[in-house]
Amino acid sequence: MEDNGRVLTVSQLTQYIKNIFAADSQLNKLQISGEISNYKHHSSGHMYFTLKDAGASVRCVMFRSQNARLAFRPADGLRAVVGGRLSVYERDGQYQLYADTMQPEGVGSLFAAFEELKKKLAAEGLFAAKYKKAIPRIPGKIGIITSSTGAALRDILTTLRRRFPQVEVLIVPVLVQGPEAPRQIAEAIEFLNTVSDIDVIIAGRGGGSIEELWAFNEEIVARAIFTSDVPVISAVGHETDFTIADFIADIRAATPTAAGELVVPNQREIGEYLDAAFRRMASQLSKKLEHDRRYLEKLASSRVLKRPMERVEQNKQFVDSLAVRLENRMAYLLQGYTSRVNLLDSKLAALSPAAVLSRGFAICLDDEGQVVRDASAVSTGSVINIRLERGSLDAEVKRVKMEE
Repeated sequence: MEDNGRVLTVSQLTQYIKNIFAADSQLNKLQISGEISNYKHHSSGHMYFTLKDAGASVRCVMFRSQNARLAFRPADGLRAVVGGRLSVYERDGQYQLYADTMQPEGVGSLFAAFEELKKKLAAEGLFAAKYKKAIPRIPGKIGIITSSTGAALRDILTTLRRRFPQVEVLIVPVLVQGPEAPRQIAEAIEFLNTVSDIDVIIAGRGGGSIEELWAFNEEIVARAIFTSDVPVISAVGHETDFTIADFIADIRAATPTAAGELVVPNQREIGEYLDAAFRRMASQLSKKLEHDRRYLEKLASSRVLKRPMERVEQNKQFVDSLAVRLENRMAYLLQGYTSRVNLLDSKLAALSPAAVLSRGFAICLDDEGQVVRDASAVSTGSVINIRLERGSLDAEVKRVKMEE
């Protein structure tokens, strides 16, 4: 700014300083170590805090899109290494660090172990959605694996009593931090799989540092969750805390309280649903009854039900009419058949041998009873039988005469 006589506004000065910061490559890619203080996780999801040491402090902001990837929960007094860029917040005229990364100071080896195990299990497919088991809509009995003295157990039980007090609970107390915790958690999961009436398992604890949550990052716990036949809900720490158990579990709850809300329905909501269903059923039943009543009234007013014998009487008359028609038809057919039989009988009578004999003719039979039609069939002296209309004659042939 070479013109010493130029008067700047506050905004111009602030913008000028901001441009200087933006032009400095060192200020755009910083790694700063310090102690977190004045930490606040805003409802918007953004994190606001101060990073300080014995000689100075710097204001920091970490937006929701960046802090969603954090594997631990920041807290006042925690020493951390924060990466980001330095710029000016124009409204207050103060410089601040816009954080992109954050890692607890001194726990780099734990993060490396976390990432290594996460990659290993992911490569084996243990995080795949196809292995996730469905949570029962209304479980009958829930197994809870956590510390018997921690706030997490109180939060879960309070939520269950408030939402669905009928559900049964089996608590398996375990250590949730320390060298023995992973083995106890894994054995508790295996034990609950032997209890026949357990419908779902909640495994978790309250918030803490990455060291305090580390039991849920151990491979023995991850594989116990994966091999569990009973669905498992992980409820470790707070919303920003992520562990290997969260990736393996069938459902991740942001907090122990959220686990209680996920695992059981709201009794009041169920009651409201049943009331609405009952009202719908009653309405449909009322409509059905009204429809049937109108149908019965229509039937009752019909001619058939008012004069039931009228139809019967009409059918009787119709049957009588059919009987008369049948009798007439049968008489007609019988008369025709009788006339035909008489005609055939007269024809048959005319062709009968007896009729021929009645007209003075005779039938001549040889000694074997065969009709003699030709004079040459007999010889002189043969005995023949002569059939007449009345009786017959045995005669001896005296002479055979053939007509020319």
